[in-house]
Amino acid sequence: METKRFGVDWTRKDTAKSVSLFFLHFIILFTIAAGVLLGNKLSYIVDYMRENGAYYLYALICVMLLVVITYLYFFFEDRSVLRSGSQICILFVVLDLYFLAAWLMGSKIHTYARPVAFVPLMVFVLINRKAAIFMNIIGSLFVFVTDTFTGSLAVLQFEYYSSLIMSFSAGMFAIFFCDKAKTRMRIVGVGVLIVVPIDLIILILEIAPMLESSVAITAEVFDAIFQSMGYGLIGGVSSTILFLAFLPVFEVVFNTLTVYRIRELTSSDASVLKKLKQEAPGTYNHSVMVAQLAEASAAAIGENVDFARAAALYHDVGKLHEPEHFTENQGEYNLHDEITPELSADLIRSHAKDGYTLIRSNHLPEFLADIAMQHHGTMPIRYFYAKALKLSDGELNIEDYSYLGPKPQTKLAAIIMIADASEAAVRAVKAKSAEETERAIRAVIEERMDLEQFAECDITMADLTKIRQALVNTLTGVYHHRIKYPSIKYKRTESGTKGENE
Repeated sequence: METKRFGVDWTRKDTAKSVSLFFLHFIILFTIAAGVLLGNKLSYIVDYMRENGAYYLYALICVMLLVVITYLYFFFEDRSVLRSGSQICILFVVLDLYFLAAWLMGSKIHTYARPVAFVPLMVFVLINRKAAIFMNIIGSLFVFVTDTFTGSLAVLQFEYYSSLIMSFSAGMFAIFFCDKAKTRMRIVGVGVLIVVPIDLIILILEIAPMLESSVAITAEVFDAIFQSMGYGLIGGVSSTILFLAFLPVFEVVFNTLTVYRIRELTSSDASVLKKLKQEAPGTYNHSVMVAQLAEASAAAIGENVDFARAAALYHDVGKLHEPEHFTENQGEYNLHDEITPELSADLIRSHAKDGYTLIRSNHLPEFLADIAMQHHGTMPIRYFYAKALKLSDGELNIEDYSYLGPKPQTKLAAIIMIADASEAAVRAVKAKSAEETERAIRAVIEERMDLEQFAECDITMADLTKIRQALVNTLTGVYHHRIKYPSIKYKRTESGTKGENE
């Protein structure tokens, strides 16, 4: 049985897989918690559990409820997370690390020194904002439950509640501030920024009980408050330090594409792009131009601009296999003049699959490989199909002269398909005006619509209109009309430099 909810095909097999992973990680999570909290009580564990077992049972039930609620949240709000075993692992591994860090820093330093923003920062970058907001709540409640019902920390009861509200608030601030941080080092700035709300909360929560109990506010009291605020500083900064330490590990282990990794993969030092620039300079320059077009198109329809740029830069890396067979890397001599149209078509269409293989063999994100495979869909290779028609009686199977697909599966893949073809089409017709550019791009989109290339992705007519407008604006700016400069020959004489028309 298969259903489609929230844009995700869902089967009973998916349910069984996701429930199994959640249950397995729940056992691991609770085992870690129990091991940490009972580690120094193993010598008299039987007597201890006889006296305090009810509290641990209560904590077990509470943690189980949090896990069940987490599953239900993603089941009804974002099933794509449950379809991905790696994303489920990310959620729980982040929780495991946060619990260990919270216990260690809470017991060895202070309750307020915990890395309260670690969970939302990691989930925000590795999955998405909505998941980060929810997991911030779950992480805060999880530590609160273990604090309250196991007596894990010898602190005043109100500090448990202070820690809960501080953890939740700091995590929310971190999510909102992190949205503007596009480099790893700016995350350090986020750690400093969230110290402000953390210390403000600590100041309010520390003073409130004193005012209620009519305790005289002396210099010693202020020293204690400032000390607590200092621990809050440690909590904010340690959140970003742990984030910076563990994020690269998660990126590699789970092969996750983050904005920070994208910037590294699209830099001039990235090995595959450097090789493309050296061995296929024409393809590299074409890819840079397509990246600019893809960015404008993605921004126009609200897609991730960084992802679009990365996909565009890598979409033609399969041409590294035999770069001399592609026009942009050839000089005056065309290798296809000496071979049959059938062989030419086979060589040309192979670059989509070669790109997929090259990207995966270099352990780059699968997202890039998928778009490299999909960016031509099942389009006919028009030039060689027309050439074959001239050499035959017209009885040809067009599939023998078409790309193998699949068709674009996402909006970003469709953007790359359109931007790739539009750049080549506008350059080929040498469009000099906005009208000529618009005509060429419209023809590209309509041809792909006629051949149902967008049938397997959720792109809309409104999206295609916005993409067309963005491409026209961008390409008109690139291939704008330039005046023809007069040819002047300069001569240096004793009286100075003089020029004359040639």
